[in-house]
Amino acid sequence: MKLYIKNMVCIRCQMVVKAELEKLNIPYTYVKIGEANTIGEISQEQSEQLDIGLKKSGLLLMDDKRSILVEKIKSAIIELVHYTDDQIKVNLSDYLSEQLNHDYTYMANLFSEVKGTTIEKFYLTHKIERVKELIVYDELNLSEIAYKMHYSSVAHLSNQFKKYTGLTPSHFKKLKHKRRDTLEDV
Repeated sequence: MKLYIKNMVCIRCQMVVKAELEKLNIPYTYVKIGEANTIGEISQEQSEQLDIGLKKSGLLLMDDKRSILVEKIKSAIIELVHYTDDQIKVNLSDYLSEQLNHDYTYMANLFSEVKGTTIEKFYLTHKIERVKELIVYDELNLSEIAYKMHYSSVAHLSNQFKKYTGLTPSHFKKLKHKRRDTLEDV
């Protein structure tokens, strides 16, 4: 049985879900960002107990198809930006349509209606958060970050970074107090 979970954005969230499933003795085949797959059906009581346990960590079980699709869109983008080094071979709209088996126009309209922002803006916001993370880690120079994040040039990265943060990447690096937003807040 596939379970859809709202607000899952990181590996720690996956660990929370696994722990809650194990606590309730619910066998599962996998847990990934936004979803878990249990072996067989779970009872209404187990579902309620799981929801209570997940809420303690800010996670929610979902059963509304529209909300589930919005979370799938968010999860696909988060996975792409934060956990995949591969560059997609097609544009974002084709990638999401292929991944989620839905018409992009439908997904874009639904996402905008539910989240109050566009898919593109959500994607770019996450790219900038990932760039901030890489700048803070201080392991790569700006050229390497631009390459890793699939920007056409350092200038393109710098312009987009300044547009979203109001700072140049080098000025951001100098700031000690202005750090990254949590993924939940993006």
